Amino acid sequence: MTQESSFGLRLRALRQQQGLSQAALAGGEISTGYLSRLESGSRQPTERVIVYLAERLGVDRSAFDILPRSSSLTQALSIAATTDNDAAVEDLIEVLGTAQDEDPLLRWQAMWLIAGYWRRRGDRAAEENCLADTAKIADELEIPALQCRSRTQLARCLRSTGQAARALELAVAAYEGAKRAELPVSDTGDALLALVSAEAEAGRLPDAQAHVQELVELVADGSSTMRAEALWAAATVSSRRGDDEAAREYLQKAMQTLDSRVDLVLWARLRLAAASLYLQSSPALTVRARECLEEAEKALSLVGTPVQAQELLALQAHLAFEEGRFADAREAHDRLDFDKLMLAYRDRIRLRTLDSLLLIVEGRQEEGLGRLKQLGEDARRNSNLDLAAEIWRVLAETLEKNERHKTEKNERPRAARSERPRAAKKR
Repeated sequence: MTQESSFGLRLRALRQQQGLSQAALAGGEISTGYLSRLESGSRQPTERVIVYLAERLGVDRSAFDILPRSSSLTQALSIAATTDNDAAVEDLIEVLGTAQDEDPLLRWQAMWLIAGYWRRRGDRAAEENCLADTAKIADELEIPALQCRSRTQLARCLRSTGQAARALELAVAAYEGAKRAELPVSDTGDALLALVSAEAEAGRLPDAQAHVQELVELVADGSSTMRAEALWAAATVSSRRGDDEAAREYLQKAMQTLDSRVDLVLWARLRLAAASLYLQSSPALTVRARECLEEAEKALSLVGTPVQAQELLALQAHLAFEEGRFADAREAHDRLDFDKLMLAYRDRIRLRTLDSLLLIVEGRQEEGLGRLKQLGEDARRNSNLDLAAEIWRVLAETLEKNERHKTEKNERPRAARSERPRAAKKR
């Protein structure tokens, strides 16, 4: 790390520790633009500026001296862990990239925070790499809680990218390790939640059903957040088993359990999940789906991430299709840039399924049907048997509907021809 970037890192850290804005620190002697360039490392400070900033911050001039690497990592980690500021995590990434022979526990903490940073941005590959490192470090340290947390979160990441088999393997290891070490409910429940999701994704529904009941009982006296997530998992398993009524009941309980003031993000995500479930019902419950999406949209306008914004837009496209607003569905679909898509694997496949159905509606039947067949085959190859079955069902229903339309179309001329003689005879 250069002296300039080291100075900027410490300047920003000291300013944020004291709760000062750049304008408040700059005062009347320097501009906020110049201060911003100092913090980014694009400008090197003069001695006069260093003395001025030290006086404004009430610290000694030596506070800006280059710190040993271990101290730099400790400082950057402390700042990143105690502020909801992505810039602090970006500084941590820079410091960690130059750190050598650091305390493994510090590196684990840093990689854990950085993995969360990539998750919020929907960069699953970067998140996976970070979590793989945390799992490796946790194994070296032989700390059961860190091993459990690393494997649990890595299993979630892998499941979201369609790697169901690896996700299941890690979730099993996390859960068994948590039970063996008698970890608290927060860790054991989290591991069990990841296991249920992985089993459901892999089509192992009997196992998922047994584990989700265990999960609901385990967190019965836990926080409202844990109870809501357990009920959400139970809804997912019921839906995959074809019991939509039970799934809706579980989700309704989950939404009633969690107050928006406790966790507004989870509150909104539950409504996205409910809307998705309503749209997958047969027939689709569009009125209830629309209500859920409207509630979620208001909440996510305040706290939503780019990933959740894409989830909302994708569901709005599905809703428009189910309501017969095909032009609106296409417009919403096309607003999602597939090169920058951050959706989970299952949601991406459903969006491509929607695109195929829209192609059929738009008259490109052969292309749409071909894409549906390919999607089903891809899901099967990725061991997402439940998702593959869902796509084959959509394909079969589409083919049946097309055949019915052809039959009706062919019967209309015959009916018209048979009516003409009778009409003439009557006259």
